[in-house]
Amino acid sequence: MNIDSIQRGIVLDHIQSGRSMDIYRYLHLNELECSVAIIKNVKSEAMGRKDIIKIDDAIDIDLDVLGYIDPGITVNIIENGVITEKKKLQLPRQLTNVITCKNPRCITTAEPSLPQIFRLADEKRRVYRCMYCDAERSKK
Repeated sequence: MNIDSIQRGIVLDHIQSGRSMDIYRYLHLNELECSVAIIKNVKSEAMGRKDIIKIDDAIDIDLDVLGYIDPGITVNIIENGVITEKKKLQLPRQLTNVITCKNPRCITTAEPSLPQIFRLADEKRRVYRCMYCDAERSKK
C-alpha cells in the first residue's frame, strides 16, 4: 500500500484501532476540500494495531474532541514535508458542544440553544458531568 506523504497538513497518529471513523465524523472531515487518508489497522509495536489519519491541508482541529475520543493520539503538524510540531493529547478538563446531556430534565433539553458544557469528574473512569444538572456521561 502506498499513501503519499504530505507537504503541509496534519497527521493524527496513535489512534486506537477502529476509532478513526469516530474522529472523521466528530471533526466533520467529510466537509473538507482537501485529501483525507484514513489508514486502519496499521501494525504498531507499542499498540499492536493503530489507525492513522492524514489531512493534506493545515486546518484548525478541535483538540478537545480528539482528547475526548482518544487521549493517546499524537497530532503531528507538517510543513514542507517535515514534522514541525508534535502535540500529545490528554482528556480535556471541560467539553463544550462535543457531547449532549441525556437527562430529559436538564435545562439544555428545554433550552436547546444553551451550550452543552461538561466537566471532567473522574479522569480514571473517563466520566464527565453536565454543568447544569450534574448528569454523568462516560467515555469508554
